[in-house]
Amino acid sequence: MSAVSDVPSSPESGPPARLPVRAALGRFLVLGTVFVCAACGLVYELELVALAAYLAGDSVTQASVVLSVMVFAMGVGSLLAKRLRCRAAVGFGAVEAVLALVGGCSAMALYASFAWGGHSRSALVGFSFAIGVLIGAEVPLLMTLIQRVRRQDAGGAVADLFAADYVGALVGGLAFPFLLLPAFGQLTGALVTGAVNAVAGGALVLWLFRRDLTVRARWTLIVANGLVLAALTAGAVLTPSFERAARQAVYGPGVRVALRTGEQEIVLAGGGASGRPLALFVNGRLRVSGRDEVRYHEALIHPAMAAGPHGRVLVLGGGDGLAAREVLRYPGVRSVTVVERDAEVARLARRDPGLSALNGGAYRDPRVRAVTADAFDWLRRSMAYDVVVCDLPAPELTPSTKYYSQEFYGLAERVLAPGGRLVVHAGPLRPDPRAFWTVDATMRSVGLRTAPYVIGTPRPGRGSPRPGRGSPHDWGFVLAARSPVGLRLAPHDPRPRSLTEEGLRAARRTAERHREAGLPPSTLMHPRYGE
Repeated sequence: MSAVSDVPSSPESGPPARLPVRAALGRFLVLGTVFVCAACGLVYELELVALAAYLAGDSVTQASVVLSVMVFAMGVGSLLAKRLRCRAAVGFGAVEAVLALVGGCSAMALYASFAWGGHSRSALVGFSFAIGVLIGAEVPLLMTLIQRVRRQDAGGAVADLFAADYVGALVGGLAFPFLLLPAFGQLTGALVTGAVNAVAGGALVLWLFRRDLTVRARWTLIVANGLVLAALTAGAVLTPSFERAARQAVYGPGVRVALRTGEQEIVLAGGGASGRPLALFVNGRLRVSGRDEVRYHEALIHPAMAAGPHGRVLVLGGGDGLAAREVLRYPGVRSVTVVERDAEVARLARRDPGLSALNGGAYRDPRVRAVTADAFDWLRRSMAYDVVVCDLPAPELTPSTKYYSQEFYGLAERVLAPGGRLVVHAGPLRPDPRAFWTVDATMRSVGLRTAPYVIGTPRPGRGSPRPGRGSPHDWGFVLAARSPVGLRLAPHDPRPRSLTEEGLRAARRTAERHREAGLPPSTLMHPRYGE
């Protein structure tokens, strides 16, 4: 027996719906669909933010683009949906089918535009707008449907609808990092979300409001939802092949290891019998190239080690073991503590034959201790060190800016033993020297005396790995201590293979030629990088 509302209808909502269940249960099912659709909508939003931050860096900018475009588009969608209220059931079914397809395939399309097109911003804006329009169109249609199930005052209907919407958003927001990403990854997770979205929207319309549909509309929605689910299923089946092809397009041939940890994506290419230099990529950026890493790590380590005592050394970042390799060349070293946030990087450095050979088996040395921790947190509880090495991602990446803040360097200064030194990879000097000199100004703001220097990067040679996004023109470093510190190399072994005293003096002169004075320090509350 059908359940219908006994309250007269209004022109805005149409006649009372003829439901296969009682009105109370029908209203509960509509609110349950609101809950599911809201969860799916927030997952699409978070997928776009996370993938855009991974592909382009600067998570603040990417989140701002996605959120602002999507909220604007939701307003546009709400206005457009006014024309569909007279046929709310079929309109809602069509919107959910399109949303499931667009949202489910958005991550894969965004990754493809980056891998083969070289950029992702236009795709990011396009999908944010399309998904926002479709999400915005849901609310007026659902409001009409819930009023047709059981008439109530507009304020009460809005309160119920938004309560279900907000609780669904909470569940979707928590499910994304704690369920979908660990279990499925970004691409398959979006496809699974699309399938859930299609089933929820289709089931509500094709069963609960089926008497509102003409035969033609019913079969159109059935076929459309079937095609959407088939497309999403095909995408899930083809995801492994798609990821392999996209990685080859991004990283070039010879990818040996590709894994997604809780922190980041790690890719190892080349090395071994391939005849290509080993390359370690983290989140799509070239972290280590076997062709030129010696030049980088010698410039980072040797000036700091040669400037004074070096019995106890702390390496922040550097889980690949390459900085530790250079530190261990000094016979006076008693202990090396490597603090790496992602345990998988250190595991690869131990077990991968190519990377282990490159770092000289540094982790097999009993003096080396690897710790999985955040560098900021580790400094809060650390003891005194003679040398602290900051081998961390460049400050222009938003997640890294806290490691280049006044607060961070204040903690680092506290753990320096008498005569201790702090050396920092400060990012490239060119083409924009402002970030580099902000690092220098921030270190000086905590009472350290600095000696900046810049080493040019070699040009890629034939057979070299692809340089990745944002490849630097040079490597900038800052050596600091409580008292004035000079740049020099050890007067005896170990001697760097790629760095000389004259080269080090030239590196200092290069930095000073581009000095920018008067820059304010960067703090956690007022980050200065990327301004």
